[in-house]
Amino acid sequence: MKQLQECDFITAANLLNCEVPEIKAVGEVESLNSGFQSDGKPKILFEGHEFYKRTGGKHGISNVSYPKWISTYYNQDQHARLDKAAKLDRTAALESASWGKFQIMGYHWKSLGYASLQAFINAMYANETEHLMAFVKFVQVNGLADELRRKDWAGFARGYNGPSYKKNKYDEKMAAAYRKYSK
Repeated sequence: MKQLQECDFITAANLLNCEVPEIKAVGEVESLNSGFQSDGKPKILFEGHEFYKRTGGKHGISNVSYPKWISTYYNQDQHARLDKAAKLDRTAALESASWGKFQIMGYHWKSLGYASLQAFINAMYANETEHLMAFVKFVQVNGLADELRRKDWAGFARGYNGPSYKKNKYDEKMAAAYRKYSK
């Protein structure tokens, strides 16, 4: 089964020494609570500014490679954008997308202990349990478990989503989702 079960959340909460609602809140905000699209592919968000950075800007294609973060192309088919970029540079393309229920960037594959980029991608195609385990590793490797436990949503969002987290109100969205799940 591709979807997470309550026991999966409990296992992750035990690994992070936090509460289940905290983890559910992150999953809701990052992927609207689903790690997969209706066609069975993992949810992704292709980040053209990351592809631009990873390829030294040598592929100037409007919806695939651009120097600064923009959300202009978020409403387009993300897998089609990824495929377009992969034809130019497969590794850079796969590393430039965030993957699954918890939207982990592909370029984190090595720091999270995956044997290869392909091993990470295979895990993202497997099931939401793999998405959750990538999330647990990310939180551990980046020292974000304390923020999660304290419900320091601003601190967690800064570490998880980067310095622009306020612009997208990640902290506020996670706090609201946590309140919903903790009832």
